Amino acid sequence: MFKDCNSSAIVAVSDIARARRFYSDVLGLDLVEDEMDEVMVFRTGKTHLVVYRSDTAGTNRANAVVWDVGDGIDAIVADLAAKGVVFEHYPEIGEFRDNIHHAQGMKLVWFEDPDGNILHINQMPGD
Repeated sequence: MFKDCNSSAIVAVSDIARARRFYSDVLGLDLVEDEMDEVMVFRTGKTHLVVYRSDTAGTNRANAVVWDVGDGIDAIVADLAAKGVVFEHYPEIGEFRDNIHHAQGMKLVWFEDPDGNILHINQMPGD
């Protein structure tokens, strides 16, 4: 039923202006639509990230969005760190150095947006 349909990630935020700055300036995403009140759409690769205002923003404690960034992960993490992003450290997930978890040939990184939504980037083996 859905195998030929596109999908988009969607993230709830409490403050649209603050979210616009974070997703545009910190993550470097291009805003492609903001005509709807309290809803923005960013381009991310061949897909979209929908960001909308909600009173329940940040209540999801699981990954909200994941990006496979391939071998660019080290440079991306360094850039995010320079912009003040704080990275999550999960001791149970392999070695942690330079803000990156190293486990079974993967590089894994977690951080939060200003509302506490958990964002994840990774480099999988072979990338």
